[in-house]
Amino acid sequence: MIKFKRFVLIAAFSIIAITLVSFLLSCKANFGIEKEIDEYLAAITSSASTFTPESEILTPEPTRTNAETSIPSITSSSTTTITSTVTTTPSITLTPTFTFPDVVVNAAAAHCRYGPSKAYLHAADLYEGDHGVVQGRFRYSDWLYVKWDKINYRCWVSRYVIDIIGEISTIGYAEIGLERIPSTLYNPPQNVRTTREGDRVTITWDRVSMTDDDDRGYLIEAWVCQNGSYIWWTFSVPDQFTTSYSVIDEAGCHSPSSGRIFTVEKHGYTQPTEISWPQP
Repeated sequence: MIKFKRFVLIAAFSIIAITLVSFLLSCKANFGIEKEIDEYLAAITSSASTFTPESEILTPEPTRTNAETSIPSITSSSTTTITSTVTTTPSITLTPTFTFPDVVVNAAAAHCRYGPSKAYLHAADLYEGDHGVVQGRFRYSDWLYVKWDKINYRCWVSRYVIDIIGEISTIGYAEIGLERIPSTLYNPPQNVRTTREGDRVTITWDRVSMTDDDDRGYLIEAWVCQNGSYIWWTFSVPDQFTTSYSVIDEAGCHSPSSGRIFTVEKHGYTQPTEISWPQP
């Protein structure tokens, strides 16, 4: 469209120029200005060929750039590896079940006690044929800690009144455990004193007043030296009115002698009182 307008404009100027020239030629003879006319026509022709109208100055359209950004393809960088894990179930090793030795009473009648000697309180009556299992033994005597079929607690019995079926040496040692039958009705012995005359040690204490029904006297537990042996020794004082006892204790053992004394009533034992033992 712009080129067409340019063409029309140039043609119009050309027509005007030719018309003007013809007019001037017709008037050449009369006016005598041929030379001026030729120069004028040359100038017009040159202007017409170089004239560029303002509307023809074209501003080039900007080149359209495709601004779309291509979306990169997504590449997964993680690789999933499926590993099969096999868990091995450990084989079960069967452990033999431990069997406690059996015991059967072989005497017509016997005692089961709260400690491993005759000095302790009676805990249960035993009769010939009574059955139990050994669940402990004492380190310093041959008494055994037995659970009897006929009673729901354990107590101590001498090996001399039972037959044993099984191996006693596999059984662990048990503690006496007088704290399981505590007495709170009475006080422990007070003002406990000792004297030594050679190898004889005499222990004395103040009487603890008890009812006749409760009265079971006193219990002494001690470690003494006799014939060069350091031995565990126990003695039961029969009643509350007996307040002294003597025991042989010699020199020559690897450890010092010692002891303690309890008040005893039919329900159990008080806390012990330590004996200040005179060394030889």
